[in-house]
Amino acid sequence: MASILPSLNREDRALLVWYHSLYAARTGGRRTVTIGRRELLAALGGVAAWPLAARAQQPEPMRRTGVVTNLAAEDPERRARTEALLQGLSELGWHEGRTLQIDIRWGADDADTSRAQANELLALAPDVIFATTTSKVQVLRRVSRSVPIVFAGVPDPVGGGLVATLARPGGNITREARSL
Repeated sequence: MASILPSLNREDRALLVWYHSLYAARTGGRRTVTIGRRELLAALGGVAAWPLAARAQQPEPMRRTGVVTNLAAEDPERRARTEALLQGLSELGWHEGRTLQIDIRWGADDADTSRAQANELLALAPDVIFATTTSKVQVLRRVSRSVPIVFAGVPDPVGGGLVATLARPGGNITREARSL
């Protein structure tokens, strides 16, 4: 006990000395420690629950989103749309670089480049892909049937064969909510 006394403040030291005097008087100076069944079960329960608590404190994994658009990287409209997308995601609790990784592929109106961009994005294993035109959605549909594809700016998705109906699109393609 003498070795820990210097590290304690005055109140804690007095409390420790008082407790020790009561304990020593009750046990006749012997230093035996007994633990009750309840204390033992509480300690074992705490030890058993510790890994669960540690696992619960792990940070959420970063989600990855792919974006395929027909706008060129230098287009001024692109900057406004990108900022609006990032602001909307931020309002929903998704912050680029912290909880969300966004991979964007710009321009490319020809089919070969669009297919290459779609394959690049799929190789990154995104959780969802956002596309802005009918041609981009069609290319994505051909190269993936499993990654969810959300689209906007498609005038007639039913007529274009992208979805069965607007109410029940089916497959992995759906329309963004504000377009409905």
